[in-house]
Amino acid sequence: QVQLVESGGGLVQAGGSLKLSCAASGTISLLDVMGWYRQAPGKQRELVAGITSDDRTNYPDSVKGRFTISRDNAKNTVYLQMSSLKPEDTAVYYCNAFQRTPARVYWGQGTQVTVSS
Repeated sequence: QVQLVESGGGLVQAGGSLKLSCAASGTISLLDVMGWYRQAPGKQRELVAGITSDDRTNYPDSVKGRFTISRDNAKNTVYLQMSSLKPEDTAVYYCNAFQRTPARVYWGQGTQVTVSS
């Protein structure tokens, strides 16, 4: 069982930066994919960044070039560096982990990010 705890959310002005952290209780090197999702009020949860166990990353066009995901296996932590933030980035951000064998999906409790215009 893996527990994920996010931190680093808050209020920031448009154009600013924030760095989110996701600390895992287990060994993240055993997790096949880790990612960050977000959910704004009235909208579906969407992927904003993913990273595989061999450090391949993917981003949707909406955040590409502004967000960077990274992982520190020694600290069992995944990060999301967000820059050039826009009001439309306002959402609750969730850390996610996927394990293939056995199949497991884990979620953190979420951290609020609010970008003011």
